[in-house]
Amino acid sequence: MIKIYDTLTRSLREFVPLTEKTVKMYVCGPTVYNYIHIGNARSVVSFDTIRRYFEYRGYTVHYISNFTDVDDKIIKGAREAGMDTKAFSDKFIAAFLADVQQLGVKPATQNPRVIDYMDEIIDFVQVLIDKGFAYEVAGDVYFRVAKSENYAKLANKTLADLEAGASGRVDQEADIKEHPFDFALWKAAKPGEVFWDSPWGSGRPG
Repeated sequence: MIKIYDTLTRSLREFVPLTEKTVKMYVCGPTVYNYIHIGNARSVVSFDTIRRYFEYRGYTVHYISNFTDVDDKIIKGAREAGMDTKAFSDKFIAAFLADVQQLGVKPATQNPRVIDYMDEIIDFVQVLIDKGFAYEVAGDVYFRVAKSENYAKLANKTLADLEAGASGRVDQEADIKEHPFDFALWKAAKPGEVFWDSPWGSGRPG
């Protein structure tokens, strides 16, 4: 028997896979605007260790880890380097793969890239809008945190707890958001930025 710690219930629970002898792992990968740092490496090595343990126990593991290859830092870095965002991201994806190989980490089963799933992302954001979990403001789309009953539940906090701990911090978008903690799912494109067409205008994922 394998037991794992369940963050939601704060308890050890028996591991029961959805499919016998198969484990599906999704691990958040890096935003590829620079070379990896020790925090990136720690995550990669930690989850590779978990993956190897499942394999040692006889499971087939489908290990998926994404690359975020479009965001503010990538756009800024590509502009400063005189490169388009894809070429800029490609450079750091190649460096990441070389670095983790040196750490002895096994390759992921698949490394999906944000830019390859833009249609799916747009469709998903629209579903959130349709269900009332997101709203559009001048081409930007924000997630409505107050609508989500389980927001911050894994951190064992409530929205009120987060507000109390925010110490009055606000961001430059606070005046257009319904709640200070609402976050961007889609950002309207600024002049010269890479963009994709969407129901809310030209832009990119937030």
